[in-house]
Amino acid sequence: MFKKSWAIILLSLCFVIVAAGCGNNAGGNAGNGASGESSSNGQTESGSEKVTINFMHLWPEGVSAGQNKIVNQIITEYEKENPNVTIKQEVLDNEQYKNKLKVLSASNQLPDVGVTWAAGFLQPYVEGNLFAPLDDLLGGELKDKFVNGTTEAYAIDGKTYGLPLEFNIAPIYYNKAIFEKYNLEVPQTYDEFIAVSKTLSENGIAPIALGNKDRWTGSLWYMYLADRFAGQETLANAISGQASFTDENLVKASAEVQALVDSNAFVKGFNGLSNEEAKSEFLNGNAAMYLMGTWDLPNFTTNEDIPQEFRDSVGFFKFPTVEGGKGNIDSWVGGPGVGLFVSENSAVKDQAKAFVEYFVQKWGEQAVTGAGVIPATKVDTSTLTLPQLYVDLFNEMNKASSITLFADVQMKASAAETHLNAIQSLFGKAITPEEFAKQHDDAISKGN
Repeated sequence: MFKKSWAIILLSLCFVIVAAGCGNNAGGNAGNGASGESSSNGQTESGSEKVTINFMHLWPEGVSAGQNKIVNQIITEYEKENPNVTIKQEVLDNEQYKNKLKVLSASNQLPDVGVTWAAGFLQPYVEGNLFAPLDDLLGGELKDKFVNGTTEAYAIDGKTYGLPLEFNIAPIYYNKAIFEKYNLEVPQTYDEFIAVSKTLSENGIAPIALGNKDRWTGSLWYMYLADRFAGQETLANAISGQASFTDENLVKASAEVQALVDSNAFVKGFNGLSNEEAKSEFLNGNAAMYLMGTWDLPNFTTNEDIPQEFRDSVGFFKFPTVEGGKGNIDSWVGGPGVGLFVSENSAVKDQAKAFVEYFVQKWGEQAVTGAGVIPATKVDTSTLTLPQLYVDLFNEMNKASSITLFADVQMKASAAETHLNAIQSLFGKAITPEEFAKQHDDAISKGN
């Protein structure tokens, strides 16, 4: 569960700030992402071999405007400094990206450089000998640059197969203007949260924006309820197979998911909406709350495509505690965010590694101010003016009692798929809480 690592991360983040004070092509030519098309094709005027590096990522212009801008800035700078290199981008949204990565891996046509998640997500790619080890980069320009504990989540059998770009926790964002209109206070307890949701629903406002077509979005709600009812350790042990999902409090958490559904807490049609569609409901003021990772912070701080008036109206609160529950309000769902991989079968592997090394360094420097993203690398913030929402969440992360890595990232591929499918069925009331528990135990016991 990386519990010790998370403690180290938090201490390191504290030190840094104290010492320092998921379709659209964007920004570059769209390629097919296949490493088989990476090539050396001729010479530059200086005699250097021409190289094309295919880079597939998930930061489209618009929904990820801040990140997209940074990616293009980094690529422009890199190509300027390395005139023999062309970076060919393919940009997809989150779910399209995941699906295409699976398709390309099946045909051994991964891009030279791409985005991955940690732990169980990358395991099948490593076992299939599709991702290249990147430990050599950790001993070079990137030595001691990462926040302690972040690269470990990308290590399997002692080798590191991805370099993290972000660190995330998942708060509940809320529309302060809507709360003020209906005289609502930020809930500290789950009973207060239910009361807030009821008031919003009675006044024709969707309490919660949720796009559960993507499934992992509903998993965030389940994980927090499981944490608050059963406690972080019980949830962690169930995910790792050391305990059972039939634990009384974990079953209560599943039942509470369905109670939220019955109370019309989520936006209409939530199980058929994508995350981007649901996010639009929040951005448009049609829903009052939205549970999501801090990778979405740019939309509420620096993304100028979103009206300043709305950005100014966004606040956040921690998932409330449950009366009689074992969870701690300072326990978060989160962990290392996305990272970069290099294809083991890339025809330009060395050049791809050099680009990744450069990208990670530049991302860390630019992500804070350019996108409002919390990076996985150490950044001196002493001279930076940062949005208050960013600062407040950064401080909350520093004082977290625990951070539980996203369940679908922790689990091995088959179990993760079972989890995600069961989440959608649970929210759709197609299975009972008891069936939900059994499906998880059965999948995890198979060990794949």
